[in-house]
Amino acid sequence: MSKNTEPLVNGIVKDNPTFVLLLGMCPTLAVTTSATNGLGMGLSTTVVLVMSNLFISALRNVIPGRVRMPAFIVIVASFVTIVQFLVQGFVPSLYASLGIYIPLIVVNCIILGRAESFASKNPVFPSIMDGIGMGIGFTLALTALGAVREILGAGQLFGAQILPLAEDGSFGYTPITIFILAPGAFLVLGCLQALFNKVRDNAAKKDKE
Repeated sequence: MSKNTEPLVNGIVKDNPTFVLLLGMCPTLAVTTSATNGLGMGLSTTVVLVMSNLFISALRNVIPGRVRMPAFIVIVASFVTIVQFLVQGFVPSLYASLGIYIPLIVVNCIILGRAESFASKNPVFPSIMDGIGMGIGFTLALTALGAVREILGAGQLFGAQILPLAEDGSFGYTPITIFILAPGAFLVLGCLQALFNKVRDNAAKKDKE
């Protein structure tokens, strides 16, 4: 694996922001009532991650150290505003579902954490790869979490009914509504995290052998 592509793989597997680092838990738990919401939030965050990493890395030798965090926040907030307007203009239904959590990307600890720990210390291309890797890892985690919650909580996937519902005593699926509520988010997250880390550890053991 080359030095430039390593951050890409690390963000998806080794340092997955949701299942390994446990970052960005507010949107992870709040918006993943459906796979569509999870995918939308993940992609929005990915765009902000990539663009903010790019600009912060390019300006890392220009921004004074004593004002680096305010500068990072201004850069991130600029891209969050652009993403917010694009989602509001082109996907209003998704914007209505995500609500306040799009503006809150500004203070998402994944964004600021990568800006401080990686983009401000590395060249532009590796920083872009880091943003893409972290974004993809975050998007996959949120989409998987939303998909499981949506299937168990409503019998749907991406808004389509895939499990026939039991109506008027007929045979069918009875939604487990707790999975689209807050307790269900914690339960599904814990199960997916355990599964992810088990698969990752087994893969690491095979590589060593």
